[in-house]
Amino acid sequence: MLAVGIIMNIVAVMFGLCCVVLILVILIQKGRGGGLSAAFGGGGGSSILGSKTGDFLTWVTIILVGLFLLLAVVMGKFYRPGVTDFGGGAATGQNPPPADTEGAPTTIGDANAAESGGAPGG
Repeated sequence: MLAVGIIMNIVAVMFGLCCVVLILVILIQKGRGGGLSAAFGGGGGSSILGSKTGDFLTWVTIILVGLFLLLAVVMGKFYRPGVTDFGGGAATGQNPPPADTEGAPTTIGDANAAESGGAPGG
């Protein structure tokens, strides 16, 4: 059980890193407006990284999106964060106390029978 918690913490860190890298890769890409690289010195980013940078960044983006989705599904399925002092009663796994059911009818048929004098048909 402890190993699953460690693995899920590693997956959560990988998910966070994937998010940050994905944001940066998307911002570096050259779009219709030139991208973030154009804002910091014109089109110099493509000459520094090479002429095929657009194709490379597209593939990196596709791979990162696939990794992002995979990690999101894994975290959604298996990740259970620990309970802290700030958690409420529902988060700690405690059930609320049962309602007072003393004297209450158990079914609707019993309630109708009690109102009509005990006869089930009327």
